[in-house]
Amino acid sequence: MIRVLLVDDEALVRAGVRLVLQHADDIEVVAEAGDGARAVELAVRERPDVVLLDVRMPGMDGLDALARLTALEPPAAVVMLSTFGDEENVTRALRAGADGFLLKHSGPEELINAVRAAAQGDAVLSPGVTAHVVRAMRDEGRGNRTRAADERIAALTDREREVLAMLGAGLANAEIARRLGVGTGTVKVHVGRILAKLGAANRVQAAIIAHEAGLADRT
Repeated sequence: MIRVLLVDDEALVRAGVRLVLQHADDIEVVAEAGDGARAVELAVRERPDVVLLDVRMPGMDGLDALARLTALEPPAAVVMLSTFGDEENVTRALRAGADGFLLKHSGPEELINAVRAAAQGDAVLSPGVTAHVVRAMRDEGRGNRTRAADERIAALTDREREVLAMLGAGLANAEIARRLGVGTGTVKVHVGRILAKLGAANRVQAAIIAHEAGLADRT
């Protein structure tokens, strides 16, 4: 079972997400919290596989909670719950180590698939705002970030750059493996080496570097 901690200050949102996840026979909501401080307490106690974390909450917000959640050993996968118009906080969260983001009004299938993907270590990027957020990230200090990204990918092999470009395009391991004609285990090895060489905490941060270096545009 994939153990999920659901964090949102709106009880109605939590109820809706919980109801959707209850339809998946491999997902269990083990705890809920209405603020970041309680989320950290529950994460320590329950050790969830995935945390669905609201960005804006009273008291300790999602960004502050994220820093504490990613410092846990072992860390849970953290997927931020976002709304349109919240791109600035989402970009901060992704740069700080969040494994992805979802729009709160995502469809049931998208939500369930996102939890499964996060539990497997895949990036979770809601297609509704992905392009906008990535563009905003890329445009922040564009010249400096592009040069820094070029320097970071210099150590990658040609195959690793190819895999990184696909990460930037939001492809999961299975799809990358299909395109390359290799096994998913081989892709996981490539991804691990890429993250280590880039100094990236997760696939999302690697995808950001891919966009900054212009690799994702070539996929």
